[in-house]
Amino acid sequence: MNQKIRVLLVDDHTLFRSGIRSLLQRHEDFEVVGEAGDGLEGIKRTRSLRPDVVLLDLHMSGVSGLEAVKVIVEEIPEARVLMLTVSEDAQDLMDALRTGACGYLLKNIETDTLVDAIRRAARGESVVSQQMTAKLIEGVRTPHKGDLPAERDRFSPRERDIMASLAHGESNKEIARRLDLAESTVKIHVQNIFKKLNMSSRVQVALYAVEHGFGQPKLS
Repeated sequence: MNQKIRVLLVDDHTLFRSGIRSLLQRHEDFEVVGEAGDGLEGIKRTRSLRPDVVLLDLHMSGVSGLEAVKVIVEEIPEARVLMLTVSEDAQDLMDALRTGACGYLLKNIETDTLVDAIRRAARGESVVSQQMTAKLIEGVRTPHKGDLPAERDRFSPRERDIMASLAHGESNKEIARRLDLAESTVKIHVQNIFKKLNMSSRVQVALYAVEHGFGQPKLS
């Protein structure tokens, strides 16, 4: 039997959390390990429970979801943070992804889409609600106005290839196959890119890569 995906629910609406818990409990590959009603409690429970995926609301009283993401990705980088919110604001989307969330979902999505998104997040993929994809592309369409050649010179030719692949949402296995490299070698390159950029998630690197002319985003 495969190991279950351990999920923490963080939302300030008790009824909504109960509905998500009931939904996930109908699937054998999920285990809801805990709940929290605000960002601070979400941080504490992530520290103690070490879930695979944190399903996190954006706008909550007290510590917001965005503030919680910052702490979680820094302290518990192995936990994948998936935003689940009513906000269709493009700035909220960009802020969440740049801060380290692996995905951004709207609460009006279909239940099957949510279940699939959590599974994909647990596999290390990035997920954005279809309604928000156009806003994401628009948000990164204009390259950063800094010194683009200097930015590119920070990275080796192989790292630039891999950053372009990350912008297209490719997994390490897909990158290794396309570039004819060992998957372990790709993993090392990705970690080196993380260190150079002081980032902790593939989606952060993907956004950076697009903004600095390395490729076009493919997050879905």
